[in-house]
Amino acid sequence: MSTSTSKTTRRRLLQHTAAVGGATAALTVPGVGAAVARDGRGAANPADFGAVTVGPNDPRYSELTHGTNQRWVGRPDHIRLVSSAEQVVEAVQRAVRDGKRIAVRSGGHCYEDFVNNAEVQVVIDMSEMAEITYDAGRRAFAVEPGAMLSEVYDKLYKVWGVTIPGGSCPSVGAGGHIVGGGYGALSRRFGLTVDHLYGVEVVVVDESGRARRVVATRDSTDPELRELWWAHTGGGGGNFGVITKYWLRSPGATGDDPSRLLPRPPAELLVSTVNWPWEGLTKQGFQRLLTNYATWFERNSAPDSPRLGLFSQLKPFHRSAGSILMVTQIDATRPAAEQELTDFIAYVSDGVGVPAQASKPQRLPWLHGTKWPGFAGGDPTLRFEDKSAYMRKAFPKSQLDAIYRQLTRTDYANGAALMIIAGYGGRINAVPSTATAVPQRDSILKLQYLAFWNDPTEDDKHVGWVRDFYQDVYAESGGVPVPGRVTDGCFINYADKEMADPRWNKSGVPWHSLYYKGNYPRLQRAKATWDPGNVFRHGLSIEGVGRTN
Repeated sequence: MSTSTSKTTRRRLLQHTAAVGGATAALTVPGVGAAVARDGRGAANPADFGAVTVGPNDPRYSELTHGTNQRWVGRPDHIRLVSSAEQVVEAVQRAVRDGKRIAVRSGGHCYEDFVNNAEVQVVIDMSEMAEITYDAGRRAFAVEPGAMLSEVYDKLYKVWGVTIPGGSCPSVGAGGHIVGGGYGALSRRFGLTVDHLYGVEVVVVDESGRARRVVATRDSTDPELRELWWAHTGGGGGNFGVITKYWLRSPGATGDDPSRLLPRPPAELLVSTVNWPWEGLTKQGFQRLLTNYATWFERNSAPDSPRLGLFSQLKPFHRSAGSILMVTQIDATRPAAEQELTDFIAYVSDGVGVPAQASKPQRLPWLHGTKWPGFAGGDPTLRFEDKSAYMRKAFPKSQLDAIYRQLTRTDYANGAALMIIAGYGGRINAVPSTATAVPQRDSILKLQYLAFWNDPTEDDKHVGWVRDFYQDVYAESGGVPVPGRVTDGCFINYADKEMADPRWNKSGVPWHSLYYKGNYPRLQRAKATWDPGNVFRHGLSIEGVGRTN
């Protein structure tokens, strides 16, 4: 950040981020009264328009070649805006026929250049495929990939009183979020999004180059179809085909009452914000703060813990920001919710050495309490770098030393540079590591190493700081969080190509083991079956058996 004003803006943005967690801003959703399917196989989705092709000479081209992270700008031959599965089949078929490299975009929040990449020639834009309906035949909710999470939460809750335990950014598209194993503030209580994934409709390309759509569910009797469903329970976007629809229904849900087929969120939340000033905070006090926080989650993240209604994020900003932030939400309908929240704040604050500056907790209706500006805060110039890690245990001393060292560096100043330490575990950890493609099923925390900025001439400075931070924390394991006693690899939705670069991953552990661990060979077999021509690929895409990208 080059000015104090921009620092303040970024800080305010990040203080809002996930302040109340699991859902997002409630938007008005077109077609809120959409009819239930009549044919038992899902509601028809008539195209609102014919597929639209936008090329470099079209004034819309610039808009459609930018995502959330302004570091990545594409130059495809064209963007194909689609509004039906049939149009997706046609767009994929045409690109394959013409030998064009394909990428798919729903919400545009990809952390890497997988879509806005110089090698991509055709972008299939799914943003107009955003229907959210109830499919009576499958007893499941049908969600198209272009629907933003805000729209998904709003529709599911207002019409049926249910939700999915997804992320907190309102403008993230369901398309990439779900397939990567998305999580959020309700995940400790209800698991990951993919734990409620019943089925997918996917446009795939066979050995002959023919594009077609297939439906795969967890009930599929064909083993290959069931493997295609499994691959979408955390395998990440851009690997197997173009997802044109998700069906969501919780495992074990019975009957045909839609209000009983997905989790019901708490009616109300208690929301708390706490700050600790950097001024007067010693190294010992800082490390005590992080240890207290991690230890609480280590003790309260078993699948049967009575504390799963509490979700929190601790955000140690760089010292130049002035303070460290903790945002917490708890199910306000619990009889002892206020006391539980008070006890949590006291536990985290114990022995820190500087007084916590806590606002009075607010009691808010669940959906209303999730309204916030969003990840980018409406900033069209936002640039960022992000790295991730899972934690199985509280931070060892070597990591605490590195975290403190990087956040107090005097040769770097950015009020929007930080670490996000998010509560994890709970019901996420009730699922076996092979039941879905997400293998990290015994973690207590999920971490992000982040820097935000606006000036493109400062890219190297901010990317370098995030890289240094990460390398320092994981110096004992080759610069990456190798799966082991304390850490458990990385999150594919926070994709980072440097995990595949031996300059930065010196662990000897391949990138795919960091993201997928022992599930990778199974994903490779699904890739070889459903994308034998490697049509769908990017910088961290799954390699089919016998193939290297």
